[in-house]
Amino acid sequence: MITIEEIATVTSDGKVTVQLPSTVPPGEHKLVLVIDEQPIIKEKSPPLDLPVISVGTWPANLSLSREDMYGDDGR
Repeated sequence: MITIEEIATVTSDGKVTVQLPSTVPPGEHKLVLVIDEQPIIKEKSPPLDLPVISVGTWPANLSLSREDMYGDDGR
C-alpha cells in the first residue's frame, strides 16, 4: 500500500486531478479518498518587522577594495 498526502484543488464542477508517482504501475487500482469537511484557509503572514540600525552615512573616502581592507600579505 502506498500513502500519498497532497493538497488538491476541487473545481466548481467537483473535479480533482491527481498526479501519481512513477513507481505506481499502470492498471486499475483501488483508491481511498479522504476529504476534510472544511477547505484549507490560507492566511497571509504579516511582513517581517526587522530592526533597523542606523549608523549614518559612509565616509566619502571609504574604500572596500581587498588591498585596502587587508594588509600587504592579502589576508
